[in-house]
Amino acid sequence: MTALKLLSRTKLYWGLIAIFLIGVLGSPMSSKGNNIFLSYGNLLDVLRQVSTTGLIATGMTAVIITGGIDLSVGSLMAICSVVCAMLLTVPGVTPGVVLGVPTVALVALCLGFVVTRFIFQNLAKSRAGADLVRDIRLDGIRGLVTPAVVGVVLCCLSLWYLLPQIGSKFGVPGVLLVAPCVGLLFGALNGFIIVAGRLQPFIVTLAMMVTALGIARLTAGQNNAVLPVYTGSNATADFEILRSLVFGVIPMPGLFFLGAILIYGAVLRFTPFGRYVYAIGGNEEAARLSGIAAGRVKIATYAISGLLAGIAAVLYVAQYRQGKPDAGAGLELDAIAAVVIGGTSLMGGRGSLTGTFCGVLIFGLLSNILQLHNINSNLQLVLKGMIIIGTVLVQERNAGDLLAYLRLPGGQAAHKETTAAKRPSQETPSLNLGGNKNETT
Repeated sequence: MTALKLLSRTKLYWGLIAIFLIGVLGSPMSSKGNNIFLSYGNLLDVLRQVSTTGLIATGMTAVIITGGIDLSVGSLMAICSVVCAMLLTVPGVTPGVVLGVPTVALVALCLGFVVTRFIFQNLAKSRAGADLVRDIRLDGIRGLVTPAVVGVVLCCLSLWYLLPQIGSKFGVPGVLLVAPCVGLLFGALNGFIIVAGRLQPFIVTLAMMVTALGIARLTAGQNNAVLPVYTGSNATADFEILRSLVFGVIPMPGLFFLGAILIYGAVLRFTPFGRYVYAIGGNEEAARLSGIAAGRVKIATYAISGLLAGIAAVLYVAQYRQGKPDAGAGLELDAIAAVVIGGTSLMGGRGSLTGTFCGVLIFGLLSNILQLHNINSNLQLVLKGMIIIGTVLVQERNAGDLLAYLRLPGGQAAHKETTAAKRPSQETPSLNLGGNKNETT
């Protein structure tokens, strides 16, 4: 391994250490002479604040690796926060119930069918499994009926659990079921429109962002309605657990974020689904020719992105004790920035959740440092934008092109080398389903 490769693999960790040291050395002091940046309360606040962005960035990573993008996650989070706040505070049939409960039933029906059908198809690929499927006659019409029955059973179970809660206030398990399902449904709809219509993800998710924002406002009843969750005892008491510290150390939102990173990271690294995600981002046409169901994989990535946006909405409501139609405004941009800083290529085919984790922490620490120094919020946006542009230039190795256009020394040579490297090869493109194992964690 060359020193350059080693440096490229560790630059994120060095960047994280560097931004942390900048925060420590440049931190203002409290009246007692303590370092505010290093204070336990400040570090807990950083972890709480990055958890919401981190959950969305986790789902965004796989979407971007496939060559797509999801601009709707902020608005999906807004819908889910409004639904969550209504379920917690207002008993009876509310717009939140009308939107949430049927969504859970529909998601349960579809997941039951899809997952069961997927299991049958994978069983049929092995000799013993094929014999089993044939013996119980699940390779014909019953191969469709049985998954449908499983879906109906799950649908009925979800209704059996949720319907009795409509007359009272929903508890934590109820909102943790409803809100993520709402996000999952809208995310899957994003993916379906992109795949079925062969449309650009940017356009589809931009349209969904506007649509979801309108639905959130209609559900809330006003354009900028704020639905308070804690005014006296108007919400379920056990919802406070989502604000607590696990073992007195880790905030519950941080535990959700770490869990999502570990689980999704394992899926992307060790399962065929993860290899398919990287293959589609590297060369979608080659992936299709190799037998990969690219459309289904892309729909799944958008659905998971929406699911994580729904979980982030529940944590947002728990942290700020309110739900509102603009809860996730601009959060999709922060998530994309964290993913890009973490090394995921906007061109697709390259990236990792390890990098996203570091990118989220770097972005969160940077925001915290700027806030501690009372930097104007508008100037913070300018600085964040400059950082994103610089990161993309370095990652995509386009700095030489920029220098060439600016006619700086060395720019022309770098421009020629970059242009030559970008010329398409005359050889037939090949597909590596294994992906780059160094970039899949």
